[in-house]
Amino acid sequence: MGHSTVNLAALIGSRICHDLISPIGAINNGLELLGMSGGTPGPEIDLIQESVGNASARIRFFRIAFGATGEQMMGRAEVTSILDDLMEGGRLTVAWGPIDPQPREEVRMVFLALQCLENAMPYGGRIEVSREDDLWLLHGQADKLNVDEALWNVLATRDTPDDLRPAQVQFALLPVVANDGGRRVITEISDTYVKLRF
Repeated sequence: MGHSTVNLAALIGSRICHDLISPIGAINNGLELLGMSGGTPGPEIDLIQESVGNASARIRFFRIAFGATGEQMMGRAEVTSILDDLMEGGRLTVAWGPIDPQPREEVRMVFLALQCLENAMPYGGRIEVSREDDLWLLHGQADKLNVDEALWNVLATRDTPDDLRPAQVQFALLPVVANDGGRRVITEISDTYVKLRF
């Protein structure tokens, strides 16, 4: 997957997220208007609100992970808002360590790495994200992991298997994006934790 292919895929990702966020926002606004009309909301409205909130959180996350990046910086409040909304009600928690604003391109790498860790932690757990000097570290801790070694080897070799599924695309994209940024992805795996450095 060449650099130009990654850029084209990022532009496609940005376009999809941009086009979807408006109708989802409109649905949410419609739900708020229904709530203000004085009627008693039923379980169906609660279900719609929950689904809309989940879809909005995912699109905001995907826009960073798979969208085009520029020279923008992302503040701590923006990043933690996206992560908190995405993880709400789930079994996985993410602790974002950096206090200072971070380059969007690097947050993109972290978000892709989070998806790799999420894949290995289907039963839940905790992920801590930290940055020391110029190095990012993601430490995923769980009582039970499910690590697909073939997928995790892709992070080191950048050799994408032919049978890669859409839900696994982050394993192919992260090492390419990291390499474009002059970084190499290093993994460390045990029975109860997975670490990613780049």
